[in-house]
Amino acid sequence: MTFTPSIERELTTRVSLTRPDGGLNPDAVGWSRVPLHDTAGIPGRGSWGRNKRWEYWNVMSPSYIVALTVSCVDYMSLHEIWVLDRATGETVGTTAISPGGRSAQLPASLGEGPARARTGRVTIDIDEAFDGTRLRGSTSGVSFDILATRPPSHDSLAVVVPWRRGGEITRFQYTVKDVARPATGTVTLDGIAHDVPVGSWAVLDHGRGRWPYRVKWNWAAGSGIVDGRVIGLQLGSKWTDGSGSTENAVTVDGHLTKIGEELVWDYEPEHFMRPWHVHGAAADLTFSPFYDKRSRTNALLIASSTDQLFGVWTGWVLDDTGTRVRVDGIEGFAEEVLNRW
Repeated sequence: MTFTPSIERELTTRVSLTRPDGGLNPDAVGWSRVPLHDTAGIPGRGSWGRNKRWEYWNVMSPSYIVALTVSCVDYMSLHEIWVLDRATGETVGTTAISPGGRSAQLPASLGEGPARARTGRVTIDIDEAFDGTRLRGSTSGVSFDILATRPPSHDSLAVVVPWRRGGEITRFQYTVKDVARPATGTVTLDGIAHDVPVGSWAVLDHGRGRWPYRVKWNWAAGSGIVDGRVIGLQLGSKWTDGSGSTENAVTVDGHLTKIGEELVWDYEPEHFMRPWHVHGAAADLTFSPFYDKRSRTNALLIASSTDQLFGVWTGWVLDDTGTRVRVDGIEGFAEEVLNRW
């Protein structure tokens, strides 16, 4: 696959992701601080099997890490609940796969309705509320009820990434990465409720698009308070390289600075638990992992390899005034994923 760079532009008005014929709308290519894209055209016409839709949330508290996924990739739906006890290293959770899309309810566009998963093993409800997003779910041995608050004047990063093959763009992705959402609630393990206290943070990955069969990506995020300011870090690589779009940004007290530079990711795939270095003219960051959520799937035509590392960030990122923003001590994750799907 070859890539033709385009110029990133900030969008400020509502736009449809797709044209009436189902192709990518050129006017949709760019980024925004709030979700503006109408993604009702996904799945839409044509390209069956290439349409990918999901809602992923991650919540990090001092005691637990909670992850939940509601997704549909045309021919199957995949839903997951996963909880890590940070003190013991023990995990509990379930991944449920079902044919087609009947077990998944996903809104046409972000914020326009609930997301739900319904299988015999996993139940998930994601509902928008006036002050944030309510996350509820249950599977064997665990349930949770968490509110990811949306502070006033809180920016997220919404980006359209186009992939060009030959002279056409037939594959593209709209992603919303929303970091540093304050989270509170409860996680219940074996009937015992545990607080998700103030000082916990939620991260959203919302995706709608048409993907190539084989893709590799890096994604990283971090949230926390440094020098009395709420810092959110959002980084991505590999899948955006050469597309003319990046998903790199930093937020300070809710204000987002978009980073158009393709940053360099240095890490050792044979030793994921060693420190990672993400750097460039706009950032110099070190990520020190403490846990690897490792998963491997190989079902002939469908395969996935994921290492999602949880840990601590240090270093700096330039904001839109050219000032170095320190991120020392914020927690989050960095991952390498290879999918054939």
